[in-house]
Amino acid sequence: MLEPGDERAGRWLRATGPVELVRRLTAGDGPAEQLPGMTAVRLGGYRLRAAAAEPERDLAAVAAAGGRFLCPGDREWPTQLDDLGDARPVGLWVRGRCDLRLWALRSVAVVGARACTPYGAHMAANLGSGLAERGWVVVSGAAYGVDGAAHRGALAAGGATTAVLACGVDVSYPRGHAELIGRMAEQGLVISELPPGSHPTRSRFILRNRVIAALTRGTVVVEAEYRSGSLVTARSAQRLGRFTMGVPGPATSGLSAGVHELLRGEGVLVTDAAEVVELVGDIGDLAPERRGPVLPRDLLDAVTARVLEALPYRGAVEGREVARTAGLTADEALGRLYELHSLGFVEREGDGWRLTRRPTCNEDARRGGT
Repeated sequence: MLEPGDERAGRWLRATGPVELVRRLTAGDGPAEQLPGMTAVRLGGYRLRAAAAEPERDLAAVAAAGGRFLCPGDREWPTQLDDLGDARPVGLWVRGRCDLRLWALRSVAVVGARACTPYGAHMAANLGSGLAERGWVVVSGAAYGVDGAAHRGALAAGGATTAVLACGVDVSYPRGHAELIGRMAEQGLVISELPPGSHPTRSRFILRNRVIAALTRGTVVVEAEYRSGSLVTARSAQRLGRFTMGVPGPATSGLSAGVHELLRGEGVLVTDAAEVVELVGDIGDLAPERRGPVLPRDLLDAVTARVLEALPYRGAVEGREVARTAGLTADEALGRLYELHSLGFVEREGDGWRLTRRPTCNEDARRGGT
């Protein structure tokens, strides 16, 4: 009888408790008017929804779908949802055998554009599989595009994934993801604030996003325009003190414009699962150091490298000239030159020294090279 995210009703629920609130909303004249902010128009709306509510039917329907109903205070209730305050869900309908509270403790949301590019789908799938391989639960909204790619990536890696729906857990929406949602109900979790049989609306999609943000340790956005529900999730995560991350795209792509705006603010740029885990994980969960290939000359000590750099690109020079350019004595420069000679960097030419000549492609071919 209460719509998701109804903060006014959340305040009433906190003040009176669920049994008393239902009594006041369904009783005759009097009790409901005592609720702060109640008006005749609002009361009419609540009573209309209350008249259509059939809790026993809903509980039977979710049980038939292999699910259950959770409410605050239950052992399986994820207490981080309490951070939503009066906008906290009244309860959650859940399909799947796994423990929602335990899964939510180590979870990351991956959200983004429905009409994503192949790049966006590739990045979302890589993030999903990479997070799953590292023991993290991937949470998303089961929509087309980025959401579906993230879920599939996690499932392909044999990992854990949770879908937060804007409809009943027994309703496959979008219809094209009926098989995917069924797989998640078998291998992971499918959850919703709405009772079985409920269908999605635009406002329910927006309100669903606050649950995704609150349930997880952080939210990663992969491709989002300026006006995007994914950015609503990210902003909710920021307000709740969760980590907010974005995967950059081409500067010319409108589908990445919202992500780039997020990154100009408090969002953190990430490119793979290791960088996400470094941010949301425990101490010591560090991403590998990123650097280019190590070249043989990178292994030289600073003085020897300076001697090597003193040699011209073409032609030979005497040792004294090398010493002068490198700022060393003649004996020290000569010692370093012999060291470089033994390593194959330089060669003698008469009384001078020169860089080792590298064979051209034609010379390689004549020697049987490739």
